[in-house]
Amino acid sequence: MTHTDTEAPVETSPWPALVALCIGFFMILVDTTIVTVATPAIIEDLQAGVNEVVWVTSAYLLAYAVPVLITGRLGDRFGPKNLYLVGLTVFTLASLACGLTTTIEGLIAARVAQGLGASMMTPQTMAVITRIFPIERRGSAMALWGATAGVATLVGPIAGGVLVDTLGWEWIFFVNVPVGIVAFALAWRLVPRLDTNDHRFDWLGVVLSGAGMFLLVFGIQEGEQYDWSTITGPITVWRLIVAGVVVMALFVWWQARNKREPLLPLSLFADRNFSVSNLAITTVSFTFTAMGFPLMLWAQLVRGYSPTESGLLLAPMAITSIVFAPIAGRLTDRLHPRLLTLGGFVGLGVALLLIVAVLDPETPLWQLLGAFALMGIGSSFLWGPLATTANRNLPPQRAGAGSGVYNATRQVGAVLGSAAIAVLIDARLAANGLTFSPSEGSASGGTLPAQVAGPFTDAMAQSLLLLPVVLVLGLVAVVFFERPRHFGARPAATSAESAAPAGSPAHRAGVRPGT
Repeated sequence: MTHTDTEAPVETSPWPALVALCIGFFMILVDTTIVTVATPAIIEDLQAGVNEVVWVTSAYLLAYAVPVLITGRLGDRFGPKNLYLVGLTVFTLASLACGLTTTIEGLIAARVAQGLGASMMTPQTMAVITRIFPIERRGSAMALWGATAGVATLVGPIAGGVLVDTLGWEWIFFVNVPVGIVAFALAWRLVPRLDTNDHRFDWLGVVLSGAGMFLLVFGIQEGEQYDWSTITGPITVWRLIVAGVVVMALFVWWQARNKREPLLPLSLFADRNFSVSNLAITTVSFTFTAMGFPLMLWAQLVRGYSPTESGLLLAPMAITSIVFAPIAGRLTDRLHPRLLTLGGFVGLGVALLLIVAVLDPETPLWQLLGAFALMGIGSSFLWGPLATTANRNLPPQRAGAGSGVYNATRQVGAVLGSAAIAVLIDARLAANGLTFSPSEGSASGGTLPAQVAGPFTDAMAQSLLLLPVVLVLGLVAVVFFERPRHFGARPAATSAESAAPAGSPAHRAGVRPGT
Protein backbone atom coordinates (compact mmCIF):
# COMPACT_ATOMS: atom_id res chain seq x y z
CA MET A 1 0.00 0.00 0.00
CA THR A 2 1.33 3.42 -0.92
CA HIS A 3 0.76 6.37 1.36
CA THR A 4 0.44 9.98 0.33
CA ASP A 5 2.22 12.64 2.38
CA THR A 6 2.46 16.37 2.05
CA GLU A 7 5.42 16.95 -0.21
CA ALA A 8 8.28 19.34 0.30
CA PRO A 9 9.11 21.40 -2.78
CA VAL A 10 10.93 19.23 -5.29
CA GLU A 11 14.17 20.56 -6.71
CA THR A 12 14.44 20.90 -10.47
CA SER A 13 17.64 18.85 -10.32
CA PRO A 14 18.17 15.89 -7.98
CA TRP A 15 21.80 16.88 -7.38
CA PRO A 16 21.21 19.33 -4.47
CA ALA A 17 19.36 16.59 -2.59
CA LEU A 18 22.25 14.19 -3.12
CA VAL A 19 24.82 16.76 -1.97
CA ALA A 20 22.78 17.40 1.20
CA LEU A 21 22.63 13.67 1.98
CA CYS A 22 26.34 13.20 1.28
CA ILE A 23 27.29 15.75 3.95
CA GLY A 24 25.74 13.60 6.68
CA PHE A 25 26.99 10.41 5.03
CA PHE A 26 30.52 11.84 4.96
CA MET A 27 30.32 12.66 8.67
CA ILE A 28 29.29 9.17 9.76
CA LEU A 29 31.95 7.52 7.60
CA VAL A 30 34.68 9.81 8.90
CA ASP A 31 33.80 8.51 12.36
CA THR A 32 34.54 4.97 11.18
CA THR A 33 38.25 5.79 10.80
CA ILE A 34 38.87 8.99 12.74
CA VAL A 35 39.45 7.08 15.99
CA THR A 36 42.49 5.28 14.60
CA VAL A 37 44.74 8.34 14.69
CA ALA A 38 43.53 9.18 18.21
CA THR A 39 44.24 5.67 19.53
CA PRO A 40 47.47 6.53 21.42
CA ALA A 41 45.86 9.66 22.92
CA ILE A 42 42.79 7.74 24.11
CA ILE A 43 44.97 4.94 25.49
CA GLU A 44 47.01 7.44 27.49
CA ASP A 45 44.15 9.69 28.66
CA LEU A 46 41.67 6.96 29.62
CA GLN A 47 44.34 4.43 30.69
CA ALA A 48 42.99 1.81 28.29
CA GLY A 49 44.61 -1.06 26.43
CA VAL A 50 44.88 -1.42 22.66
CA ASN A 51 42.10 -4.01 22.57
CA GLU A 52 39.77 -1.78 24.59
CA VAL A 53 40.35 1.12 22.22
CA VAL A 54 39.74 -1.14 19.23
CA TRP A 55 36.33 -1.82 20.80
CA VAL A 56 35.62 1.93 20.46
CA THR A 57 35.58 1.30 16.71
CA SER A 58 34.18 -2.23 16.76
CA ALA A 59 31.20 -1.27 18.96
CA TYR A 60 30.37 1.55 16.55
CA LEU A 61 30.65 -0.76 13.53
CA LEU A 62 28.55 -3.49 15.13
CA ALA A 63 25.78 -1.07 16.10
CA TYR A 64 26.02 0.31 12.57
CA ALA A 65 25.96 -3.03 10.75
CA VAL A 66 23.32 -5.05 12.58
CA PRO A 67 20.27 -2.73 12.27
CA VAL A 68 21.10 -1.49 8.76
CA LEU A 69 19.13 -4.32 7.16
CA ILE A 70 15.91 -3.19 8.81
CA THR A 71 16.53 0.56 8.67
CA GLY A 72 16.43 0.35 4.88
CA ARG A 73 12.90 -1.07 5.21
CA LEU A 74 11.99 1.57 7.78
CA GLY A 75 12.97 4.18 5.21
CA ASP A 76 10.59 2.58 2.71
CA ARG A 77 7.83 2.53 5.33
CA PHE A 78 8.18 5.98 6.92
CA GLY A 79 10.04 7.80 4.15
CA PRO A 80 13.82 7.93 3.60
CA LYS A 81 13.94 11.64 4.42
CA ASN A 82 12.23 11.18 7.80
CA LEU A 83 14.43 8.28 8.86
CA TYR A 84 17.57 10.08 7.70
CA LEU A 85 16.71 13.11 9.83
CA VAL A 86 15.96 10.97 12.91
CA GLY A 87 19.24 9.08 12.49
CA LEU A 88 21.17 12.33 12.03
CA THR A 89 19.71 13.68 15.27
CA VAL A 90 20.66 10.51 17.20
CA PHE A 91 24.16 10.52 15.70
CA THR A 92 24.78 14.19 16.55
CA LEU A 93 23.63 13.85 20.17
CA ALA A 94 25.70 10.66 20.60
CA SER A 95 28.75 12.51 19.26
CA LEU A 96 28.32 15.08 22.01
CA ALA A 97 28.14 12.25 24.57
CA CYS A 98 31.35 10.70 23.17
CA GLY A 99 33.26 13.92 23.72
CA LEU A 100 31.94 14.43 27.24
CA THR A 101 32.74 10.94 28.57
CA THR A 102 35.65 10.35 30.95
CA THR A 103 35.85 6.53 30.86
CA ILE A 104 36.56 4.01 28.14
CA GLU A 105 33.33 2.17 29.00
CA GLY A 106 31.32 5.38 28.59
CA LEU A 107 33.01 6.09 25.26
CA ILE A 108 32.17 2.61 23.97
CA ALA A 109 28.52 3.01 25.05
CA ALA A 110 28.23 6.40 23.35
CA ARG A 111 29.77 4.92 20.19
CA VAL A 112 27.03 2.28 20.17
CA ALA A 113 24.45 5.08 20.08
CA GLN A 114 26.41 6.74 17.26
CA GLY A 115 26.34 3.50 15.30
CA LEU A 116 22.56 3.20 15.69
CA GLY A 117 22.13 6.72 14.30
CA ALA A 118 24.46 5.96 11.40
CA SER A 119 22.53 2.78 10.60
CA MET A 120 19.36 4.83 10.14
CA MET A 121 21.06 7.30 7.79
CA THR A 122 23.18 5.25 5.40
CA PRO A 123 20.56 3.13 3.55
CA GLN A 124 18.50 6.24 2.86
CA THR A 125 21.28 7.85 0.81
CA MET A 126 21.46 4.95 -1.65
CA ALA A 127 17.69 4.52 -1.73
CA VAL A 128 17.17 8.19 -2.63
CA ILE A 129 19.76 7.96 -5.41
CA THR A 130 18.04 4.90 -6.85
CA ARG A 131 14.65 6.63 -6.79
CA ILE A 132 15.41 10.19 -7.97
CA PHE A 133 18.08 9.52 -10.61
CA PRO A 134 17.26 7.77 -13.91
CA ILE A 135 19.26 4.62 -14.57
CA GLU A 136 21.55 6.18 -17.17
CA ARG A 137 22.62 8.88 -14.68
CA ARG A 138 23.03 6.69 -11.61
CA GLY A 139 26.67 6.01 -12.40
CA SER A 140 27.57 9.68 -12.02
CA ALA A 141 25.37 9.98 -8.91
CA MET A 142 26.88 6.89 -7.32
CA ALA A 143 30.32 8.25 -8.19
CA LEU A 144 29.67 11.13 -5.81
CA TRP A 145 28.33 8.68 -3.20
CA GLY A 146 31.32 6.40 -3.71
CA ALA A 147 33.78 9.28 -3.64
CA THR A 148 32.19 10.43 -0.38
CA ALA A 149 32.72 6.96 1.11
CA GLY A 150 36.27 6.66 -0.16
CA VAL A 151 37.42 10.16 0.75
CA ALA A 152 35.78 9.99 4.19
CA THR A 153 37.63 6.77 4.93
CA LEU A 154 40.89 8.44 3.99
CA VAL A 155 40.29 11.93 5.38
CA GLY A 156 39.23 10.66 8.82
CA PRO A 157 42.79 10.11 10.11
CA ILE A 158 43.96 13.48 8.71
CA ALA A 159 41.15 15.47 10.30
CA GLY A 160 41.51 13.43 13.47
CA GLY A 161 45.21 14.19 13.69
CA VAL A 162 44.69 17.94 13.43
CA LEU A 163 41.93 17.91 16.05
CA VAL A 164 43.85 15.68 18.49
CA ASP A 165 46.95 17.88 18.22
CA THR A 166 45.21 21.22 18.52
CA LEU A 167 42.17 20.64 20.73
CA GLY A 168 42.32 17.12 22.16
CA TRP A 169 40.85 13.76 21.17
CA GLU A 170 37.38 14.77 22.44
CA TRP A 171 37.06 17.17 19.52
CA ILE A 172 37.01 14.39 16.94
CA PHE A 173 33.47 13.93 18.30
CA PHE A 174 32.53 17.50 19.25
CA VAL A 175 33.12 18.65 15.66
CA ASN A 176 30.16 16.51 14.57
CA VAL A 177 27.72 18.75 16.44
CA PRO A 178 27.90 21.85 14.19
CA VAL A 179 28.30 19.69 11.09
CA GLY A 180 25.25 17.67 12.11
CA ILE A 181 23.16 20.82 12.56
CA VAL A 182 24.12 22.09 9.09
CA ALA A 183 23.48 18.68 7.54
CA PHE A 184 20.04 18.54 9.19
CA ALA A 185 19.05 21.98 7.86
CA LEU A 186 20.18 21.16 4.31
CA ALA A 187 18.46 17.76 4.25
CA TRP A 188 15.23 19.28 5.64
CA ARG A 189 15.24 21.85 2.84
CA LEU A 190 16.63 19.97 -0.16
CA VAL A 191 15.71 16.27 0.11
CA PRO A 192 12.24 15.51 -1.34
CA ARG A 193 9.67 13.32 0.36
CA LEU A 194 9.11 10.09 -1.55
CA ASP A 195 6.35 7.49 -1.68
CA THR A 196 6.20 5.09 1.26
CA ASN A 197 5.23 1.42 1.37
CA ASP A 198 3.93 -0.84 4.13
CA HIS A 199 6.34 -3.50 5.38
CA ARG A 200 6.19 -6.39 7.80
CA PHE A 201 9.32 -6.33 9.91
CA ASP A 202 11.29 -9.51 10.49
CA TRP A 203 12.14 -9.07 14.16
CA LEU A 204 13.33 -12.67 14.54
CA GLY A 205 15.77 -12.00 11.72
CA VAL A 206 17.01 -8.88 13.53
CA VAL A 207 17.65 -10.85 16.74
CA LEU A 208 19.41 -13.73 14.96
CA SER A 209 21.63 -11.51 12.83
CA GLY A 210 22.54 -9.28 15.78
CA ALA A 211 23.33 -12.17 18.11
CA GLY A 212 25.32 -14.02 15.46
CA MET A 213 27.42 -10.99 14.56
CA PHE A 214 28.12 -10.11 18.20
CA LEU A 215 29.20 -13.66 19.08
CA LEU A 216 31.52 -13.83 16.05
CA VAL A 217 33.12 -10.43 16.53
CA PHE A 218 33.50 -10.77 20.32
CA GLY A 219 35.03 -14.21 19.94
CA ILE A 220 37.48 -13.14 17.23
CA GLN A 221 38.50 -9.84 18.80
CA GLU A 222 38.85 -11.12 22.37
CA GLY A 223 40.47 -14.44 21.44
CA GLU A 224 44.04 -13.31 21.96
CA GLN A 225 43.17 -11.68 25.30
CA TYR A 226 41.92 -15.03 26.64
CA ASP A 227 44.64 -17.10 24.96
CA TRP A 228 41.91 -18.61 22.74
CA SER A 229 40.72 -20.53 25.76
CA THR A 230 38.27 -20.06 28.66
CA ILE A 231 36.54 -16.71 29.19
CA THR A 232 34.48 -17.69 32.22
CA GLY A 233 33.00 -20.97 33.41
CA PRO A 234 31.93 -23.08 30.41
CA ILE A 235 32.23 -20.12 28.00
CA THR A 236 35.30 -20.36 25.78
CA VAL A 237 36.45 -18.29 22.83
CA TRP A 238 35.96 -21.11 20.36
CA ARG A 239 32.49 -21.93 21.68
CA LEU A 240 31.51 -18.29 21.13
CA ILE A 241 32.81 -18.34 17.57
CA VAL A 242 31.11 -21.65 16.76
CA ALA A 243 27.88 -20.37 18.33
CA GLY A 244 28.13 -17.26 16.17
CA VAL A 245 28.51 -19.36 13.01
CA VAL A 246 25.54 -21.55 14.02
CA VAL A 247 23.32 -18.53 14.77
CA MET A 248 24.24 -16.90 11.44
CA ALA A 249 23.40 -20.18 9.67
CA LEU A 250 20.03 -20.17 11.46
CA PHE A 251 19.54 -16.59 10.29
CA VAL A 252 20.11 -17.59 6.64
CA TRP A 253 17.79 -20.60 7.06
CA TRP A 254 15.07 -18.37 8.51
CA GLN A 255 15.47 -15.87 5.66
CA ALA A 256 14.92 -18.67 3.14
CA ARG A 257 11.92 -20.02 5.08
CA ASN A 258 10.23 -16.65 5.79
CA LYS A 259 7.88 -16.24 2.83
CA ARG A 260 6.27 -12.99 3.97
CA GLU A 261 9.00 -10.35 4.10
CA PRO A 262 12.43 -11.54 5.22
CA LEU A 263 15.00 -9.13 6.62
CA LEU A 264 17.50 -10.31 4.00
CA PRO A 265 15.62 -10.99 0.74
CA LEU A 266 17.72 -13.80 -0.71
CA SER A 267 16.06 -13.21 -4.08
CA LEU A 268 18.18 -10.07 -4.43
CA PHE A 269 21.19 -12.31 -4.83
CA ALA A 270 19.66 -13.87 -7.94
CA ASP A 271 21.15 -10.85 -9.71
CA ARG A 272 24.76 -11.85 -10.19
CA ASN A 273 26.09 -8.28 -10.16
CA PHE A 274 24.39 -7.57 -6.85
CA SER A 275 25.96 -10.70 -5.30
CA VAL A 276 29.43 -9.97 -6.69
CA SER A 277 29.32 -6.33 -5.59
CA ASN A 278 28.38 -7.31 -2.05
CA LEU A 279 31.26 -9.75 -1.74
CA ALA A 280 33.71 -7.29 -3.27
CA ILE A 281 32.73 -4.32 -1.08
CA THR A 282 33.09 -6.53 2.01
CA THR A 283 36.78 -7.05 1.21
CA VAL A 284 37.34 -3.36 0.42
CA SER A 285 35.69 -2.21 3.66
CA PHE A 286 37.63 -4.87 5.63
CA THR A 287 40.88 -3.51 4.20
CA PHE A 288 40.35 0.19 4.79
CA THR A 289 39.06 -0.28 8.32
CA ALA A 290 41.87 -2.63 9.32
CA MET A 291 44.86 -0.80 7.85
CA GLY A 292 44.57 2.32 10.02
CA PHE A 293 45.37 0.76 13.39
CA PRO A 294 48.85 -0.67 12.65
CA LEU A 295 49.86 2.28 10.46
CA MET A 296 48.88 4.95 13.00
CA LEU A 297 50.49 3.08 15.90
CA TRP A 298 53.71 2.69 13.87
CA ALA A 299 53.77 6.33 12.77
CA GLN A 300 53.33 7.72 16.28
CA LEU A 301 55.20 5.18 18.40
CA VAL A 302 58.08 4.30 16.06
CA ARG A 303 58.57 7.46 13.98
CA GLY A 304 57.44 9.85 16.70
CA TYR A 305 55.00 11.66 14.42
CA SER A 306 52.30 13.79 15.98
CA PRO A 307 48.67 12.80 15.29
CA THR A 308 48.49 15.51 12.60
CA GLU A 309 51.67 14.32 10.92
CA SER A 310 50.46 10.72 11.11
CA GLY A 311 47.15 11.62 9.51
CA LEU A 312 48.90 13.58 6.77
CA LEU A 313 50.69 10.41 5.70
CA LEU A 314 47.35 9.49 4.13
CA ALA A 315 46.94 12.82 2.31
CA PRO A 316 48.10 11.38 -1.05
CA MET A 317 45.28 8.82 -0.80
CA ALA A 318 42.70 11.52 -0.25
CA ILE A 319 44.06 13.68 -3.08
CA THR A 320 44.26 10.93 -5.70
CA SER A 321 40.88 9.57 -4.66
CA ILE A 322 39.27 13.01 -5.13
CA VAL A 323 40.94 13.44 -8.53
CA PHE A 324 40.11 10.02 -9.93
CA ALA A 325 36.62 9.42 -8.46
CA PRO A 326 34.83 11.64 -11.06
CA ILE A 327 36.73 9.87 -13.84
CA ALA A 328 35.67 6.50 -12.44
CA GLY A 329 32.08 7.75 -12.23
CA ARG A 330 31.95 8.74 -15.90
CA LEU A 331 33.55 5.47 -16.95
CA THR A 332 31.07 3.48 -14.84
CA ASP A 333 28.27 4.54 -17.20
CA ARG A 334 30.30 3.47 -20.24
CA LEU A 335 32.61 0.56 -19.48
CA HIS A 336 32.03 -2.98 -18.24
CA PRO A 337 32.29 -2.97 -14.42
CA ARG A 338 34.77 -5.84 -14.55
CA LEU A 339 37.40 -3.64 -16.23
CA LEU A 340 37.20 -0.83 -13.68
CA THR A 341 37.07 -2.94 -10.54
CA LEU A 342 39.84 -5.33 -11.57
CA GLY A 343 42.13 -2.33 -12.01
CA GLY A 344 41.03 -0.98 -8.64
CA PHE A 345 41.78 -4.22 -6.79
CA VAL A 346 45.17 -4.61 -8.46
CA GLY A 347 46.16 -1.03 -7.62
CA LEU A 348 45.04 -1.33 -4.02
CA GLY A 349 46.70 -4.70 -3.50
CA VAL A 350 50.03 -3.63 -5.02
CA ALA A 351 50.04 -0.49 -2.87
CA LEU A 352 49.58 -2.52 0.31
CA LEU A 353 52.34 -4.95 -0.64
CA LEU A 354 54.66 -1.99 -1.26
CA ILE A 355 53.91 -0.61 2.20
CA VAL A 356 54.62 -3.97 3.83
CA ALA A 357 57.88 -4.28 1.86
CA VAL A 358 59.27 -0.86 2.81
CA LEU A 359 57.93 -0.47 6.36
CA ASP A 360 60.94 0.09 8.60
CA PRO A 361 61.89 2.48 11.42
CA GLU A 362 63.95 4.41 8.85
CA THR A 363 61.69 4.13 5.78
CA PRO A 364 62.11 7.17 3.46
CA LEU A 365 58.92 9.20 3.53
CA TRP A 366 58.58 9.40 -0.26
CA GLN A 367 58.20 5.62 -0.51
CA LEU A 368 55.21 5.59 1.80
CA LEU A 369 53.59 8.62 0.16
CA GLY A 370 53.90 7.01 -3.29
CA ALA A 371 52.25 3.81 -2.07
CA PHE A 372 49.42 5.76 -0.45
CA ALA A 373 48.84 7.72 -3.67
CA LEU A 374 48.49 4.45 -5.58
CA MET A 375 46.09 3.21 -2.91
CA GLY A 376 43.88 6.26 -3.46
CA ILE A 377 43.76 5.65 -7.22
CA GLY A 378 42.80 2.03 -6.69
CA SER A 379 40.05 2.91 -4.22
CA SER A 380 38.51 5.40 -6.70
CA PHE A 381 37.71 2.53 -9.04
CA LEU A 382 36.09 0.47 -6.29
CA TRP A 383 33.79 2.50 -4.00
CA GLY A 384 31.63 4.16 -6.67
CA PRO A 385 31.65 1.47 -9.38
CA LEU A 386 30.77 -1.29 -6.92
CA ALA A 387 27.85 0.68 -5.46
CA THR A 388 26.56 1.58 -8.92
CA THR A 389 26.80 -1.97 -10.23
CA ALA A 390 25.12 -3.44 -7.14
CA ASN A 391 22.01 -1.30 -7.59
CA ARG A 392 21.80 -0.74 -11.34
CA ASN A 393 19.52 -3.71 -12.03
CA LEU A 394 17.27 -3.23 -8.98
CA PRO A 395 13.74 -1.82 -9.48
CA PRO A 396 12.90 1.32 -7.44
CA GLN A 397 10.52 -0.57 -5.13
CA ARG A 398 13.44 -2.71 -3.94
CA ALA A 399 15.79 0.23 -3.43
CA GLY A 400 15.44 0.22 0.36
CA ALA A 401 16.05 -3.51 0.73
CA GLY A 402 18.93 -3.51 -1.76
CA SER A 403 20.64 -0.54 -0.19
CA GLY A 404 20.18 -2.00 3.28
CA VAL A 405 21.78 -5.30 2.28
CA TYR A 406 24.67 -3.62 0.45
CA ASN A 407 25.46 -1.32 3.37
CA ALA A 408 25.11 -4.18 5.83
CA THR A 409 27.68 -6.28 3.97
CA ARG A 410 29.98 -3.27 3.72
CA GLN A 411 29.74 -2.77 7.47
CA VAL A 412 30.19 -6.50 8.16
CA GLY A 413 33.49 -6.22 6.30
CA ALA A 414 34.47 -3.25 8.46
CA VAL A 415 33.53 -5.07 11.69
CA LEU A 416 35.50 -8.16 10.73
CA GLY A 417 38.46 -6.02 9.63
CA SER A 418 38.52 -4.20 12.96
CA ALA A 419 38.31 -7.44 14.94
CA ALA A 420 40.82 -9.35 12.81
CA ILE A 421 43.49 -6.65 12.88
CA ALA A 422 43.22 -6.39 16.68
CA VAL A 423 43.86 -10.12 16.93
CA LEU A 424 46.81 -9.99 14.53
CA ILE A 425 48.44 -7.01 16.21
CA ASP A 426 48.29 -8.75 19.59
CA ALA A 427 49.52 -12.04 18.10
CA ARG A 428 52.40 -10.52 16.13
CA LEU A 429 53.52 -8.37 19.06
CA ALA A 430 53.63 -11.51 21.21
CA ALA A 431 55.46 -13.43 18.47
CA ASN A 432 58.07 -10.66 18.35
CA GLY A 433 58.49 -10.78 22.12
CA LEU A 434 56.63 -7.55 22.83
CA THR A 435 53.72 -6.37 24.95
CA PHE A 436 52.07 -2.97 24.77
CA SER A 437 50.95 -0.66 27.56
CA PRO A 438 50.01 3.03 27.70
CA SER A 439 53.41 3.89 29.17
CA GLU A 440 55.32 2.60 26.15
CA GLY A 441 54.40 5.53 23.95
CA SER A 442 52.33 8.64 24.10
CA ALA A 443 50.27 10.86 21.87
CA SER A 444 52.70 13.71 22.46
CA GLY A 445 55.46 12.31 20.33
CA GLY A 446 57.08 9.79 22.70
CA THR A 447 58.72 6.97 20.73
CA LEU A 448 59.58 3.40 21.55
CA PRO A 449 63.20 2.58 22.49
CA ALA A 450 65.42 1.68 19.53
CA GLN A 451 65.69 -1.97 20.58
CA VAL A 452 61.88 -2.23 20.57
CA ALA A 453 61.12 -0.12 17.46
CA GLY A 454 62.39 -2.78 15.03
CA PRO A 455 60.35 -5.71 16.37
CA PHE A 456 57.33 -3.43 16.79
CA THR A 457 57.59 -2.38 13.12
CA ASP A 458 57.89 -6.01 12.07
CA ALA A 459 54.72 -6.84 14.00
CA MET A 460 52.78 -4.02 12.30
CA ALA A 461 54.02 -5.03 8.82
CA GLN A 462 53.16 -8.68 9.42
CA SER A 463 49.66 -7.65 10.50
CA LEU A 464 49.17 -5.71 7.27
CA LEU A 465 49.92 -8.82 5.19
CA LEU A 466 46.40 -10.03 5.91
CA LEU A 467 44.89 -7.25 3.77
CA PRO A 468 46.24 -8.20 0.31
CA VAL A 469 45.13 -11.78 1.00
CA VAL A 470 41.58 -10.59 1.70
CA LEU A 471 41.62 -8.39 -1.42
CA VAL A 472 42.34 -11.44 -3.58
CA LEU A 473 38.81 -12.65 -2.72
CA GLY A 474 37.36 -9.39 -4.03
CA LEU A 475 39.48 -9.52 -7.17
CA VAL A 476 38.33 -13.05 -7.97
CA ALA A 477 34.71 -12.04 -7.32
CA VAL A 478 34.63 -9.12 -9.79
CA VAL A 479 35.86 -11.39 -12.59
CA PHE A 480 32.28 -12.74 -12.57
CA PHE A 481 30.60 -9.38 -13.23
CA GLU A 482 28.23 -9.44 -16.22
CA ARG A 483 27.18 -6.54 -18.38
CA PRO A 484 24.35 -4.62 -16.57
CA ARG A 485 20.95 -5.21 -18.14
CA HIS A 486 20.06 -1.52 -18.44
CA PHE A 487 23.51 -0.40 -19.55
CA GLY A 488 23.03 2.88 -21.40
CA ALA A 489 19.28 2.37 -21.72
CA ARG A 490 16.68 4.80 -20.52
CA PRO A 491 14.26 3.13 -18.12
CA ALA A 492 10.53 3.05 -18.49
CA ALA A 493 8.74 5.71 -16.43
CA THR A 494 7.58 4.65 -13.01
CA SER A 495 3.98 5.19 -12.03
CA ALA A 496 5.06 8.22 -10.01
CA GLU A 497 6.84 9.71 -13.00
CA SER A 498 3.90 8.96 -15.24
CA ALA A 499 1.65 10.87 -12.88
CA ALA A 500 3.70 14.03 -13.35
CA PRO A 501 3.58 16.19 -16.48
CA ALA A 502 6.27 15.36 -19.01
CA GLY A 503 9.31 17.54 -18.57
CA SER A 504 8.31 18.68 -15.07
CA PRO A 505 10.84 18.53 -12.21
CA ALA A 506 8.90 15.67 -10.61
CA HIS A 507 8.95 13.74 -13.86
CA ARG A 508 12.69 14.28 -14.34
CA ALA A 509 13.52 13.43 -10.72
CA GLY A 510 11.23 10.42 -10.45
CA VAL A 511 9.26 11.98 -7.59
CA ARG A 512 5.49 12.22 -7.50
CA PRO A 513 4.05 15.73 -7.42
CA GLY A 514 3.00 17.22 -4.09
CA THR A 515 -0.55 17.17 -2.89
